[in-house]
Amino acid sequence: MSLRDDQLATLKAAGKDFDYYNIANLDGIDHLPYSLKVLVENLVRNIDGANITDEHVKTLLDWDPNAEPSHEIQFTPSRVIMQDFTGVPCIVDLATMRDAVKDLGGDPEVINPQVQSDMVIDHSVQIDKYGIANAVQENMDIEYQRNGERYQFLRWGQQAFKNFRVVPPGTGIIHQVNIEYLAKVVMSKTEANGNTLAYLDSCVGTDSHTTTENGLGVLGWGVGGIEAEAAMLGQPISMLVPRVVGFKLTGSIPEGVTATDVVLTITDMLRKHGVVGKFVEFYGEGIASVPLANRATIGNMGPEFGSTCGIFPIDNVTLDYLRLTGRSKEQVALVEAYAKANKLWGDASDPDYVEPQYSEYEELDLGTVVPSIAGPKRPQDRILLSEAKEMFEKTAPAYETEKTVKDPVAVSTDFRGDFDIENGDVAIASITSCTNTSNPSVMIAAGLIARNAHAKGLKPKPWVKTSLAPGSQVVADYLKAAGLQDDLDALGYQLVGFGCATCIGNSGPLLPEISEAINTNDLTVTAVLSGNRNFEGRISPDVKMNYLASPPLVIAYALAGTMDFDFETQPLGADADGNDVYLKDIWPTNSEVAAVVDGTVSREMFLKDYASVFDGDHRWKGLDVPEGELFAWNDKSTYVRKQTFFDGMKATPDPVADIHGARVLALLGDSVTTDHISPAGAFKASSPAGKYLTERGVEPKNFNSYGSRRGNHEIMVRGTFGNIRLRNQLLASVGEEVTSGGFTYDFLAKKPTTIFEASRDYIDNKVPLVVLAGKEYGTGSSRDWAAKGTVMLGVKAVITESFERIHRSNLIGMGVLPLQFPAGESYESLGLNGTETYDIAGVEKLNEGVTPKTVHVTATHEDGSKTEFDAVVRIDTPGEADYYRNGGILQYVLRNLMK
Repeated sequence: MSLRDDQLATLKAAGKDFDYYNIANLDGIDHLPYSLKVLVENLVRNIDGANITDEHVKTLLDWDPNAEPSHEIQFTPSRVIMQDFTGVPCIVDLATMRDAVKDLGGDPEVINPQVQSDMVIDHSVQIDKYGIANAVQENMDIEYQRNGERYQFLRWGQQAFKNFRVVPPGTGIIHQVNIEYLAKVVMSKTEANGNTLAYLDSCVGTDSHTTTENGLGVLGWGVGGIEAEAAMLGQPISMLVPRVVGFKLTGSIPEGVTATDVVLTITDMLRKHGVVGKFVEFYGEGIASVPLANRATIGNMGPEFGSTCGIFPIDNVTLDYLRLTGRSKEQVALVEAYAKANKLWGDASDPDYVEPQYSEYEELDLGTVVPSIAGPKRPQDRILLSEAKEMFEKTAPAYETEKTVKDPVAVSTDFRGDFDIENGDVAIASITSCTNTSNPSVMIAAGLIARNAHAKGLKPKPWVKTSLAPGSQVVADYLKAAGLQDDLDALGYQLVGFGCATCIGNSGPLLPEISEAINTNDLTVTAVLSGNRNFEGRISPDVKMNYLASPPLVIAYALAGTMDFDFETQPLGADADGNDVYLKDIWPTNSEVAAVVDGTVSREMFLKDYASVFDGDHRWKGLDVPEGELFAWNDKSTYVRKQTFFDGMKATPDPVADIHGARVLALLGDSVTTDHISPAGAFKASSPAGKYLTERGVEPKNFNSYGSRRGNHEIMVRGTFGNIRLRNQLLASVGEEVTSGGFTYDFLAKKPTTIFEASRDYIDNKVPLVVLAGKEYGTGSSRDWAAKGTVMLGVKAVITESFERIHRSNLIGMGVLPLQFPAGESYESLGLNGTETYDIAGVEKLNEGVTPKTVHVTATHEDGSKTEFDAVVRIDTPGEADYYRNGGILQYVLRNLMK
């Protein structure tokens, strides 16, 4: 008998009996953080005597808060959630795996999601049309024209794969749909014996902001598409038991402060504290006054503060939200009964409450939070709103060049009339993204600002591209019910679509006259968005500086028209009587916002909008869908192509080998993000990807974005390391000018060229490649193509000072070796500049079932001298070693399924 058998018990909820795994009586459970109790339940329920044993559970129950992570466990998510940019490659890979199984003589039907897997199509809508009444319909029409091939493929996948559902375009943002509908908090399923098993909901996703669900008490985080595919196929995720940071919230939000200001403050605090690879858990009596929407907003920003999760426990706030969003009485009763029976109830005022022990502690009095923004290029770079003008003036000169025109530039347009634009002007002011549009308090606040501004005759400046892209149809319902959409419309904030839009880089083109004026005069214009990401080059190719702000502040900056603005001392304009109007004159009070929220946001809205969530509109239903268990690949498709990862794959992997004679493809600095590595946003006809499409008869106007073409590896490999803000210092090392973008030096051809073209030369000549970088390599979104593109370029190892969690894992998942310089060392301190050739010895120990702590690197300089050092191997668990030995996680899974 194992713990799994011993702990099986019966729970009664809403008059029904459920089987469940009781963890409440296990020794050591009381003082564990909520998040680790979730892992205990997950382990007990999935004990199989091999991958997961009683000993793994005991190790977790004996957790030492002060210990450094060293114990490996297997986490088996209950669900997988995907968005279409990162999800399409997952389904392409599954479809390709079916072909590979058939080629190896197996049954293609063995390839099916083993757990519930949902895709929400939310990343493809682009803001082409804005400031007009029917913008949302026109943008959706364009979206279907651009993405018809992809959507046909996904419709095929919906009918070909079991346990796979698709939420069609125009419904909402993945994380909002997740917390409002898909997440169960406690799940149930019918067992083989006819009984119903209740178990904890947990969910990993192919979007890093999957942590939004942490606000509901659902443990989960963003993983690479590679890990997600393995989880879909029933593979547990290998992880080390983390340190857990307890974050105590006290007090309440003061007047004039929003939930966005709170998350920017928490992000700032936790980035300074250092939480990469750790769990963050919010606790204390203060959390009872934190609304669920605010919890979700905080959880959403986990990737920005760098933690694996940012979770709240289950309590009455959770139950109230489940009721509001249309969950059944029976489901709410099950959540409450289950949480209380398994000591997962987080009400600190309960007499039986035991305060968890944590590894580290932080505390925030919400009453001390002040209005803030973040920028100009990282979400953790918080700026007090009162100091925003001063900080902009200090920062802006770094973005100017000798070509930058300092005087106002005249622009004439048909759409917005004639005006002057200058450095600092806000070119984009967009209410968008999963961080804030899931939160009624900030969306209603934006609507009330619009109402008050409209009443005083204020309008955004004509050069500002304004847009409203909510996270679900419920947002549109309550803005309309409150009468606020009319006021938003009056300010140019018409609904443009339901999707990530600006935050993912789909801000759409600026007016051509504005774009031309910016680029001809090298102007430094800005964007303000209510999103969670503002990395360089992400929002728009025309915009150099990007700032995150709350939805009401987005409108305020649209009215101001420039970042070079002090809201305390400068008026936004004048009313009909000529009186100056300041931000304080139109800012709503907290009680005004709360009254509108309470009076308009209703359970009936959620029930109505989610009643047919998987059906789609006439466009979705009218797609021509191929049938069959194998996908009929179209060689002429430029959107969806059969992947090459399994070409020539054998039933047994070849041994891994040491690396000899490698050249450096890129020499990079600190904080290289997955946005710098993975192709995203628009691309030009002169780029390798643009040339590929042009050769196939695709006009530049129909290029769409990299994200929309993630199902075509030929496009993606050509855009890897192609970000317009990437600076490859290897060019400087050989005396060439460092040109921003995807450029490098080809040591075989002895000339500067694109990273893609150089990689083809190296691959043709069988020369392996390495990438050298600084600290925090792979920060940002979980994008699997940052790893897939890296391996397709021929990169065998990446050597850095430190890695961000997800990207390190993804590199291993694609068979790329992640290495770190010795502690305190860097390529600069070692005297390396990328012109050397590299030999890496000791990798072959992995063939013996041993993961070496270090490997020996020899860098041979052009003069024949050598620099040698021992690089730390960042294969952190035995499971990751198995993936690396197999050439990647998918090959490992496929071989196991074939067995």
